[in-house]
Order: sequence, then C-alpha cells, then structure tokens
Amino acid sequence: MTHGDTTDETVGGEDVLDGHVPPTPAAGPRTRFNRKRDYVLLAGIVVALAVSGVVVWQRSDIRATESKPSNVRFDVLPAPEFFPPSLAEAWRADSPATWTPVTTGQLEDQNTGMASTVVTGAGGEVAGRDPLTGDVRWTYKRDLDLCTVSMAWKKVVAVYRTDGNWLPEGDPRAGGGCSEVTALKADSGERDAQRNFDAELGTRLLDDGDHVTATGSLLLLTLRSDLVKTMEYGQLPAMVNPNKQPRTGCSYESVQVTSGKIGVIEHCGDYSADQLTVYKASATDSDKPEVISSVVLPGESAQIVAMSGDFTAVALPDPGRVLVYDGKGKLTATHPIDLGDRDLRENPVGRVPLVTTATGAFYWFTGSRTVVLSAADLRPLWTTPDTLGPGTIFAGRALVPVPDGIAVLSQADGARVGTIPVDREGHTGPVTMSSVGPMVLEQRGATLVALH
Repeated sequence: MTHGDTTDETVGGEDVLDGHVPPTPAAGPRTRFNRKRDYVLLAGIVVALAVSGVVVWQRSDIRATESKPSNVRFDVLPAPEFFPPSLAEAWRADSPATWTPVTTGQLEDQNTGMASTVVTGAGGEVAGRDPLTGDVRWTYKRDLDLCTVSMAWKKVVAVYRTDGNWLPEGDPRAGGGCSEVTALKADSGERDAQRNFDAELGTRLLDDGDHVTATGSLLLLTLRSDLVKTMEYGQLPAMVNPNKQPRTGCSYESVQVTSGKIGVIEHCGDYSADQLTVYKASATDSDKPEVISSVVLPGESAQIVAMSGDFTAVALPDPGRVLVYDGKGKLTATHPIDLGDRDLRENPVGRVPLVTTATGAFYWFTGSRTVVLSAADLRPLWTTPDTLGPGTIFAGRALVPVPDGIAVLSQADGARVGTIPVDREGHTGPVTMSSVGPMVLEQRGATLVALH
C-alpha cells in the first residue's frame, strides 16, 4: 500500500479488501442426545421420579385419609319438656378415644345450623352419629390410632398417635406421642384444619372457649382455633431458646382451664409440697409463659377442681378441704368437705379431674362422691355420696350415676327425687354423662351408651 492511497485498508499488515479472505472456522459439532446410554439414563431418571412420587403419595396424609363427609342438613333436637318416667338403652358404640360423651347441636346452637350429633372415636376413625339411632352420618379415618377426641370452637378436634420421631430416650414422647391434631366441621365431618404438635400419650383436651390445652405429665400445649400453638409450658422436646420456662424438673398432677387462663398443680424438686400455678393461654412468645400467680400449697395430693373468673378451687386430703385462691394467688377461703379413703390419692387420668359445668355450678367427682361448687365463689353447695361420676343436667334435674342406676336430684340442694334403674352389665368404673335432645349419654370406659 502506497502513501496517499485512501481506498485500501490494512489489518495487521494484510490487505483485507484484495486477495483471499479465509473462511470463518466452522463451529464444533453440537452435542446431540442420540446415544443409547443417554436414553437409558433418561429412563432411569423418569422411573426414579415416578417411584419417589408414589412413595410420597403413599406416605402422605391424603393417601392415609379416608373421609366420608355428609352433605345432608340435620336439625337440632329439642330437649324434653317433662322428665321421662324411665330410661332404657337405645344404642351403644365403641368409643375408647372419648373420655366423656362428645355432642354437638345443643339448644343454644338452634340458629347456627349445627346439627345435633354424637361423636365417637375408635381405632383411627371419628364418626358423627344420629343421637336417636346411633346411625353413622359421616366418618373421618386415618391410618393412625386416635389419642383423644373432643369438642372446641364448635368443631370436632381429633388427636392422632405417632411414633417417637427419633426423640432422645429421656423425652416423654420417645416411645410415641400424640402429635397430629385435626379439626373437623361438626355438622359434616369435613376437615377444617390440621397441624402437628408434641402432646404426650394419654393427653386430654380442655376447652376454655378460645383455646384448647392438651394435658401431659411434663408438657402442656395450648392451641387457638386455627390450631396454631399459643403457649408451651414445661419440658419442650427441642429447647431452642433456654431459660424461658419458669421452672424445670416439675411434673404436673392436675390441670383445669378458664377463659384465657390455665391452672396447673406442679410437683417440683425444690418443694416437698405441691404448687398451684396459673398462667395465660397466649403470650408474645409461645415458649415463654406469662405466669399470673404461683403459690406453694399446704400439702400434697392436691387437685384443681374448678376455675371461675379470677378464682381457683384446689382440693386437698387429710383433712378433706377445698381451698379457694384469687387471681393474685391469695387464699380467700377454706371449706371442709368429706372425702372417701381413696379420694385424691392418685393423679386423675389424663391429669383432668372429672368435672361437669352446669348453669351456676360445677359438679366434681371426687372418686367416691359428687361435690357441687358454686360458680360464683367456688364454695361447696352440697354433696351426694356413693356416686360413679360427676353427672349432667337433663330436663331441669341433675342426673348423677350411682351403682344401681341414675340418681335424679334437685339442682338446688341435691335432694334425691328418685332413682332410674340402669343395668351397666358389671361396669363399676367411673361414668361420665351428657345429654343431647331427648337422649341421655353415658361413657362407660371404652363404650358410649345412649339412653332414651
């Protein structure tokens, strides 16, 4: 290229306009999915994914659940206007998962659309039944055994058993626990909500109107209506944030609840006597209980028998008495009561004394007799001896189970109006009772019996 030539360009000393321009090198061969081993690998991946999907489905709650809800609307059954002259067995059903009759659709539910239903629980199945006939209206079944079934928030609450989930040997749930809770719509049996938690075997559910508390010997768990935990009290299975529980090394002997509060009798290593603690059912941190009051009791073998407003009634033996404490843990009254020789000598089953709530009163079964306490100040009103359970209210009378039948009592003073003969076929253990419409229900151990 000569000086002054403005038409030629050079790049690296070569004329790029004149002469041969080398072709652009061709791109390398593209990887193609055309070898036999590639197809074998793809087939293996597809099979693995399919097998994993089947395994997950087989182990899922959906695969393990059999739900047969009802779409029929049933009515609330009216209670009888007059007390019936007699009661005879209408039907019975196995129901070891209920410790007291579970019913829905009382007269106060007339405008809610909730039908009168009796709920039973056996094996892994919860069943809603016609109160008059015992016919099954709906069922909800898991491949797990039931721990307990109860009512709260106008829903049926079922708790299922699971294994220990590799918990350490010292944990109370290491041999299995009650870890899956399901809420069902009471009128249809449809699943409403489901959660996991860490309740102990033998747990019972206590309803305060807004919360449900699962009892245990070392841990109490409280849930709100969407089954979210609002409080944990005691020995947690995984202590993420230590030093939040008020005491450690305590066991729980009895539990009761009232609106927004939980009362528990604790036996702690630091004290030879029992201790009464009342704490809130919910707080900012669910694992940091907000204690309202805590007081050492003057003795052992104590049981909480009732809570009402700011008052808590605690029963103690030797001598038999009911102590009433206010919201600050101050003793406000002491009432002597007669107790049987074996009363209060053992913790109640499930840590829950047998108590029936009635209008203006609590009916407490001591183990040998029924003591009625005023709901206003928790003082004893009257006692009927030689009973099998706390009883229930039906057609304006108090019905209390006795060895030869059902005692019919005046609610005002406990005077016996009469006795209805009932053949319990040799059952001598505690009997809990309820009623729905014209039906009187008895829970006799693992069997629910309807009388009419």
